[in-house]
Amino acid sequence: MTRAGHTALEVELKQLKSVERPAIIKAIAEAREHGDLSENAEYHSAREKQSFIEGRVKELEGVISLAEVIDPKNLSGAIKFGATVTLVDEDTEEEKTWQIVGEHEANIEKGLLNIKSPIARALIGKDEGDSVEVNTPGGRRSYEVIKITYS
Repeated sequence: MTRAGHTALEVELKQLKSVERPAIIKAIAEAREHGDLSENAEYHSAREKQSFIEGRVKELEGVISLAEVIDPKNLSGAIKFGATVTLVDEDTEEEKTWQIVGEHEANIEKGLLNIKSPIARALIGKDEGDSVEVNTPGGRRSYEVIKITYS
């Protein structure tokens, strides 16, 4: 994963442990004070949220502990993990820019493309000027690689 992705996961973990976890413990304690727990919707909702938080904390701790952080600034050449790639759709002439990142930091709306996605897999090893055919859920697409940067 990239340094930015690793940092974002660490920030989320810290937020869950230092803010969310204590808040939900307080909410559970307050809900208990309302009496009969079997019919207490606030209590059951708080316990459900606590379960989600604890699950996410365990997931993040596992991902962070096993993460291999790669700095794209030290890379160059053909497309590989960490590359920021500008493509042009050969059918619509629409230009798109994506950075190829790890699956836990991917967010297509922010231009962060999961390395396991069909587009990223098709791009790996390509150079500027290459054309690539990609089978996407929306059908077969053709792209031309316009620019590759590592930052």
